[in-house]
Amino acid sequence: MFQFIVSKSKSIIIYRYNPESTERGKKPYMQEYTVDVSNCGPMVLHALEKIKMEQDSSLTFRRSCREGICGSCGMNINGVNKLACLEKISTSTKTKIYPLPHMYVVKDLVVDFTRFLEQHKRIKPYLIRKDDKFDEGEEYYLQSIKDRDKLDGYVECILCACCSTSCPEYWWHGHAKAPNDFLGPSALLNAYRWIIDSRDQNTKSRLDELKNYYSVYRCHQINNCTSCCPKNLKPGLAISKLRLLLAGCSKKGKPEMEGVIKSDPTKGAKHPC
Repeated sequence: MFQFIVSKSKSIIIYRYNPESTERGKKPYMQEYTVDVSNCGPMVLHALEKIKMEQDSSLTFRRSCREGICGSCGMNINGVNKLACLEKISTSTKTKIYPLPHMYVVKDLVVDFTRFLEQHKRIKPYLIRKDDKFDEGEEYYLQSIKDRDKLDGYVECILCACCSTSCPEYWWHGHAKAPNDFLGPSALLNAYRWIIDSRDQNTKSRLDELKNYYSVYRCHQINNCTSCCPKNLKPGLAISKLRLLLAGCSKKGKPEMEGVIKSDPTKGAKHPC
């Protein structure tokens, strides 16, 4: 028996912008493509790749892991910031795709992450210790299972910028000159992640750097950030907890475990628990 596959055409409308092109006066425009979804993967990223390979090789977008891990393919799909690799193609309506909002567009769906990453760098996303007696690669800092559990819901951030670019306060104040800028949900979630880490010893300095009118208090708890996070994290909650720490209504507890332990690369390290 012969099996016939019925073609299902899907209209996908994509934001286009090429600053080096003179054909349309260097102005952005929307371009519509028709994709046979019966011969395409189920996700929006599959459709974009199919368009690029079969219809328009000039279409530009970021992508890497295709599994919601790297955060490269963040874009605005039908009005909501999402990862193209995790968003299924809608079969009922036309799909409209824009770059992440209120970011400088480099080309098509590619935006400039420079400012976003600079703000992430400012929160010092690494452990800061008062001791300096540490053999790098040969020892690691101890942390109890309970203290590690406190980091769940924060360490999973993949820096896709979906949350920050969905925040009206970040649109208005995220690009102001530092330090009078709102750092945004992503940077503040990561700031809280490092502040509460039991291995970090720079809590006071980290909090002091957030004590200004813009860094935390510009958040109005609209929670667009929480609604669109592809990892189901809660940046709004992290910001609320930062405010409690800044107000002295909450304290970072003492670590259950301290010190370092030797690591044997041939055998691994035996945890004292």
